[in-house]
Amino acid sequence: MTEPQRALPDSEDGADESEADQPRRAAEPGRFRWAMVWTALGALIPGLGLWHAGRRVAGSIAMGLFAALLLTVGYLGFAGRDRILALATNVDVLNGLTVGLLVLAVAWVVVIAASHLALRPPHPSATQRVTGGVLVGVLSLAVAAPLAIGAQYSRSTAQFLGTVFTEDPGSGPVTPGGPTPSNPFGDKDRLNVLVIGADSESKRDVRLGLRADSVMVASIDLHTGATTLFSLPRQTARIPFPKDSPLHKYYPNGFYDGVNGGNDEYFLNAMYNNIPARIPHDLLGKVKNLGAEVMKVGVGEALGLGKLDYYVIVNMDGFKSFINALGGITLNVNYRIPIGGQTTEGVPPSGYIEPGPNQHLNGRLALWYARGRYGLTTGDYSRMERQRCVINAVVQQAQPQVVLTNFEKIASAGANTIETDIPRRVLPDMIDLALKVKGTNLHSVVFQPGVAGWVSANPPWPAVQRRVQQALKETDEAEGGKTTSPSSSPTATTSATKKPTKKPSGKSEDLSDSCAYHPAK
Repeated sequence: MTEPQRALPDSEDGADESEADQPRRAAEPGRFRWAMVWTALGALIPGLGLWHAGRRVAGSIAMGLFAALLLTVGYLGFAGRDRILALATNVDVLNGLTVGLLVLAVAWVVVIAASHLALRPPHPSATQRVTGGVLVGVLSLAVAAPLAIGAQYSRSTAQFLGTVFTEDPGSGPVTPGGPTPSNPFGDKDRLNVLVIGADSESKRDVRLGLRADSVMVASIDLHTGATTLFSLPRQTARIPFPKDSPLHKYYPNGFYDGVNGGNDEYFLNAMYNNIPARIPHDLLGKVKNLGAEVMKVGVGEALGLGKLDYYVIVNMDGFKSFINALGGITLNVNYRIPIGGQTTEGVPPSGYIEPGPNQHLNGRLALWYARGRYGLTTGDYSRMERQRCVINAVVQQAQPQVVLTNFEKIASAGANTIETDIPRRVLPDMIDLALKVKGTNLHSVVFQPGVAGWVSANPPWPAVQRRVQQALKETDEAEGGKTTSPSSSPTATTSATKKPTKKPSGKSEDLSDSCAYHPAK
């Protein structure tokens, strides 16, 4: 009778395991541990894991591409801030970077996974498969997440720049002292920017168009960043036009009906809509926004600054989102400020912003801080002062870490809130200039009745222009020697309780003083 044969133990894959395979099987746990180590190293240096696993060609290619990427980043790091800013404000570069970062993320994850598959034992256990999968997932997430965030930031920046700022103009003949690619401001000493606070809220009759609710000019010294804000009341009449402007033919005596300086259809805030409706659309050439261009010419002439360089329109209805994106702003409240209300219709406000120092206001409250006027005896003039305080707070409190943390929200809010004719080609220089401005205190002048002979219905333009030049001189003397910000504290320019400084009539004000907490004022 034949003796039955003994069954041999099955190997993991169902085949018989020979005695020669037993040392290999015993060595696999150690090999797996090293596979985990080399997978991690291969995530830090893409291609290293493949090279160690014997995939020398693929590993060398991956490491070579990674080295080229590091060299490119290093070169840009040493290329200087100007070069970096030029690239960072180029929409085509940003769109390419968005795609490049996403491709890099996918490729890096593929290399991590391929490295692990090449490194692990040929017959891994179920536990080893799960452990390896977890490691590959964690490493892939650690690599891909920052790259995906970078791609999103790049895309948001490109969308913001493409929406808000104008295309670079074609290159034309270079005039002596004129702008060049390396010096976009030419031989100018000052940059004058018209800032229009626009009321275009949804409940406003669309037939009325955009209303210039507030009008300011920011005059910035290009060398020092010293800045003076000039605020004109929106009911200002008889805005003049220079004799060499085509607008002078239509309005030789300024924007005026020739009879009544109190005609609101000829006020400053009516220029934006009324003048473009009465002149040929190409009277000032090919411009982005005829209403804003008209105001640049008129307001610049009125203040004696010549035609203003650029305009910025801030949609007040979207202003709330912009302030919320910044995380709010801190302001001093020296008297009760109404929230809503209609004085002429007898509709009371829904509430008040109560007095107090260092009040952190969200977008809604910051908007009413800038706009509230129900029951205030000083009406538009106190409101103009508060609007300047809001601008000062944004300039001083928009810290880099805040902007970076909330960048996508800020970019989205800005794209829906801001319109400007600033070309993208000057953005690197504008960023440098903004950093200079941040290192100074803003100064301001408000034209109001009882101060330096101001009468809104018939402004004394020669006296106004002398006052403007005096204010610029005062600002330059006060701020010209500053090279760094007075303080890095977000509330440094507004937090202190100060005794109001008595200034001679017509003098410019330092906003760090006039926006401080002094309720006795």
